[in-house]
Amino acid sequence: MIKEAIILAGGFGTRLQSVVANIPKPMALVNSKPFLSYILDFCAAQGIKKVILAVGYKHKVIQDYCKTRYKDIEIDYSIEESPLGTGGGIKKALQKCNSKNVLILNGDSFLRFSLDEMNSAHKSAKSKFTMALKPMKNYDRYGTVEIDKENKLIAFKEKEATKQGLINAGVYLINRAAFNQLAFADIFSFETEFLIAYIQKWKFNGFISDGMFIDIGIPEDYEKAQKLF
Repeated sequence: MIKEAIILAGGFGTRLQSVVANIPKPMALVNSKPFLSYILDFCAAQGIKKVILAVGYKHKVIQDYCKTRYKDIEIDYSIEESPLGTGGGIKKALQKCNSKNVLILNGDSFLRFSLDEMNSAHKSAKSKFTMALKPMKNYDRYGTVEIDKENKLIAFKEKEATKQGLINAGVYLINRAAFNQLAFADIFSFETEFLIAYIQKWKFNGFISDGMFIDIGIPEDYEKAQKLF
């Protein structure tokens, strides 16, 4: 079972400033509760026992809310005094993990899926990295992920109007030791310098989940979230 998770919660929420100002994006209220609380509730239900919150912008707001424990979850913090990029944030937070495989989640999006099923797929594929993929229709906000018949990722396509495809849901299982062996700078992009650069080298595994998905990064979808939770 997967027991440790990292939640990337350091975003500025620039595109949400018109509706949510002066707080980290994961703390945006959805039906009077911080969006982050729904992610933590999900983690608790899936058996996660420790969460490292990778925080930066106005991190004390998150620390004051979560403190050191949320329900049955131990909470720890990886604090970025200056932005490290998505990759740098993950690299720093992994230093606080001990498990062989660690779940990584974005603090501004939510996918409902079975962590046990994702972990089983991860182990069956003998993968060092598994990405959750969400089937979508009629979208242009996300890039498309292409897979082969064995669910191995073969390409990332740029954002464009797409009738039907799979998107990166921002949920990952990663082999901690293998990732730590890679020579990344302290500041780097997870998407560009890891996902795109290592898609062939690591033979990434895809896990398809058609559960409810929402990304609150823009005002329109933030409003949709109010009806989903």
